[in-house]
Amino acid sequence: MKWDWILFDADETLFTFDAFGGLQRMFLDYSVTFTDKDFQDYQAVNKPLWVDYQNGAITALQLQVQRFESWAERLNVPASDLNTAFLNAMADICAPLPGALALLSALKGNTRLGIITNGFTALQQIRLERTGLRDFFDLLVISEQVGVAKPDKKIFDYALTQMGNPARERVLMVGDTAESDILGGINAGLSTVWLNAHGRELPAGITPDKQVASLDELQQWLFNA
Repeated sequence: MKWDWILFDADETLFTFDAFGGLQRMFLDYSVTFTDKDFQDYQAVNKPLWVDYQNGAITALQLQVQRFESWAERLNVPASDLNTAFLNAMADICAPLPGALALLSALKGNTRLGIITNGFTALQQIRLERTGLRDFFDLLVISEQVGVAKPDKKIFDYALTQMGNPARERVLMVGDTAESDILGGINAGLSTVWLNAHGRELPAGITPDKQVASLDELQQWLFNA
């Protein structure tokens, strides 16, 4: 194996992340039928907040509360309660992506494995336990705990310190979001693989070492690289 460590993003890299399904499930407890239009309105607020979070302009807590503020006013429920209910619903419906279990099983014992995610602590830890994937990983780094998010080099530096400072040219970062996973890996001097399952255009100025369309394709490449 060419790599001493392989670091993975979590959402939409190893796990499904059906936010619409999670919100629909969560709002049923508040007797709300959550529609496509509601989801568009939610994303109009949520997506810019994630950009601010990744740029270090707001904290994880601010993101989690602010995205539910309008619903909190409408339902007369604290925004933090809505966020907790959403994370619980997402944990309930999560599943590994196709090929994830086979890939991790093939890699275990051939290299060390880690997760470096901008997701939130409660959801990441529950998901790993429920899906039975926790034991595959030697390292779990969550931006909410570190206080800085991908693509900031500092979260990678923190992870590498936890890993015992391996040679960076022998560490690979795999993720589905070019603007955080791939740019962050490049910023940290790591090799990168972009999991581009939806045929997105590569953002200008971000060049991964490899692009794959599925975890099966990634597995084939890793064992032939």
